[in-house]
Amino acid sequence: MDTHTRLVTPFDRDATAADIVDGVDLTGRHAVVTGGSSGIGAETVRALAGAGARVTVVTRRPEAAEPLVRELSARPGAGEVRAAALDLSDLASVDAFVRAWRGPLDILVANAGIMALPERTLTPQGWETQLATNFLGHFALATGLHAPLRESGTARIVVVSSGAHRGTPFDFDDPHFARRPYDPWVAYGQSKTAGVLHAVGAARRWAADGITANALNPGYVLTNLQRHLDDDTLRAFGVMDGEGNLTPLPYYKTPAQGAATSVLLAASPLLDGVTGRYFEDNQEAPVLPDDSDEPGGVAAHALDPATADRLWEYAADAYGRTGR
Repeated sequence: MDTHTRLVTPFDRDATAADIVDGVDLTGRHAVVTGGSSGIGAETVRALAGAGARVTVVTRRPEAAEPLVRELSARPGAGEVRAAALDLSDLASVDAFVRAWRGPLDILVANAGIMALPERTLTPQGWETQLATNFLGHFALATGLHAPLRESGTARIVVVSSGAHRGTPFDFDDPHFARRPYDPWVAYGQSKTAGVLHAVGAARRWAADGITANALNPGYVLTNLQRHLDDDTLRAFGVMDGEGNLTPLPYYKTPAQGAATSVLLAASPLLDGVTGRYFEDNQEAPVLPDDSDEPGGVAAHALDPATADRLWEYAADAYGRTGR
């Protein structure tokens, strides 16, 4: 059993991504941020580039990232930012991006995601779309970029998960809802559990390569992630008024605050050598039993080493890869 001391940082839940990198120099480092054209992904890009990193924004529609690229190209001292095409639900797209990569990679932020698709949809490979996008695509990307990450010598993988993982262990018997009834939130939660397990699996396999991997919950943030929720659902959550305007609740974060924990894991010296852990509100989260009703924290099922190994082999087999 892991009995490490939980990491404590000086940053509170309201810190922004810019606060995290204040005084941090990432000059010469290269980062990839999936889904980096909007929301917390864009704020992650702003912080990393603002600290001097060269950042590749990967998105299904590179043209959507062009305003961000232009903004940062005009910022004095910012690292170079470019946009590249990548569809995480399409293995051919992932492989094309990997083949085109040149040089070491220091930071990989698995930020892109979709949430609560109302109906079960499948990728061309027959995989449930939320699992394919939120986990399997990122697994293929990370394993495909293993050599550039190893070349860095001090690379970091950051997996953006969600508190929705708490009630949804990974279902190895029917991960794509072929037999059990499809539930949008169960599918989303399962994909986010898989993301945490991905970080644990990478930490167990790649530590000797100088690669660390950690996962996080960004908190409640209104972004394009909610685009598949209908108005009735948004009103039931209390984040839409009668006129259809989105209205964040008091405990919601801004995108810049939501990106802070991602940037902490990607760039802070406080995380040097830290791997296989889960963070929220810029602190390492407590591990809670699966039957706990305490808010926050990380479920024990998402950090279980045996489950992480099993999921790694499942994903590697799905892609016909060794997974290294």
